[in-house]
Amino acid sequence: MIKSRSDCVAYLKADRISMGVSGGLVDDLFNDRWRYVKLLRMSEYCKNTRKNIIIRLFYEVRRRRLGRLLGYSIPLNVFGPGLAIPHRGDIVVNDYAKVGRNCRIHVGTNIGTQIGTLDEVPVIGDNCYIGPGAKLYGRIVIGNNVIIGANAVVNKSFPGGNCTIAGVPARIISERSTVGMFSQGAREDGAA
Repeated sequence: MIKSRSDCVAYLKADRISMGVSGGLVDDLFNDRWRYVKLLRMSEYCKNTRKNIIIRLFYEVRRRRLGRLLGYSIPLNVFGPGLAIPHRGDIVVNDYAKVGRNCRIHVGTNIGTQIGTLDEVPVIGDNCYIGPGAKLYGRIVIGNNVIIGANAVVNKSFPGGNCTIAGVPARIISERSTVGMFSQGAREDGAA
């Protein structure tokens, strides 16, 4: 969670490396996905550090407007550093979900609750790849270094991590993991 300006800078650096963008003026002007992630992090920073309400509203309104255009429904303080969103399209994440460092999330993904509950949501570890169309729901735990295949429906825990899961319902299909797949923009110690 971003608790200071230095945390915000470290998260943005990890996100930039994870998304493979330079973060320069061209990306700021023409890369909508990068702009969205920057607005997400600035909104988190302003909320968590209790900045002036005008500044908080400025970033939050811009983030929500761009999120609607891109199809993202991503709440604050869910993703750790190193978030990568490679494409525009529908991504829906529950407010109570928690996702670790270096997550790559694709379009059509839904991280939600079990029916009839508000806070029984997934907890996803570090270095996870979530393929297009994946649905994760209920009180489940996904370990570190997990690849979740396209259109997988994950409704049970895989806490051990270091595997590939896919199918409806999801099951382990391979021992292949994300080790070596990600840029190390967000190290274990939190430094970027």
